[in-house]
Amino acid sequence: MKKKQKYDSKEIGTIPILAAIDFSNSSRRALLFAADLADRINHPLHVLHIIHDPGNEPGYYSIKKKQVLRIEERAAEMFELFMADIRSANPEQKSLQNFTYSLVSGIPVTRILEIEKKIKPFMLVLGSQGRTGLSHLMLGSKAEQIVQLSKYPVTIVK
Repeated sequence: MKKKQKYDSKEIGTIPILAAIDFSNSSRRALLFAADLADRINHPLHVLHIIHDPGNEPGYYSIKKKQVLRIEERAAEMFELFMADIRSANPEQKSLQNFTYSLVSGIPVTRILEIEKKIKPFMLVLGSQGRTGLSHLMLGSKAEQIVQLSKYPVTIVK
């Protein structure tokens, strides 16, 4: 059974909503959901991107014009572009104009849970690709693992 979080009413507006993104369309939708929620209930927004090994999931850090960049540099560049695109398309979202963020390397589920433990969010919001069938049973789902292991409320956005 998960331990219930208790918050002092004075600290409610300082506890962030944590949105984990991977630059996919589902994480874009999750980020917009988290930003809207943060604005509506007056919480800060913290955006998290896990820099993973491209050998495990190639394609996210594609490099254009034959440039050679360290993966961390490319991920930071892509993060900035992703966030700039979302901010310009959603100027009414105050939390997207003023947010904190973390870029960390590692295995996504493990690192999300570590960051979650560190910042103690009001809620964690993730996008999900929504795998079904045999591939879901054999591979498992990162979102499902987070839901099972998190000590905080988790919202999955499809």
